[in-house]
Amino acid sequence: MEYAVNGCEAVEKIMDAPSGHYQLVLMDVQMPVMNGYEATKAIRRLNDPTRAQVPILAMTADAFEEDRQKALRSGMNGHLTKPVEIDKLFEALDELLS
Repeated sequence: MEYAVNGCEAVEKIMDAPSGHYQLVLMDVQMPVMNGYEATKAIRRLNDPTRAQVPILAMTADAFEEDRQKALRSGMNGHLTKPVEIDKLFEALDELLS
């Protein structure tokens, strides 16, 4: 498991890693420098389809339906609220990785 301290670093990690290195990104929405929505949009714009299509799951305290829709519109594949319920996390991971 690896982590990034901000959205810009997350995008750089995806870009710098070998294509296919990352199987899933757990993306915090509220981050400094570049938030999770912006980072997701940047990842989706990458030229390498394998990198650009990595599954991205929003992790946020923003729990309203409009927040979920915003995450999906930004290109994220799912939305989990904090505090994360482990059974929901495993369910989302199973769905995205199968």
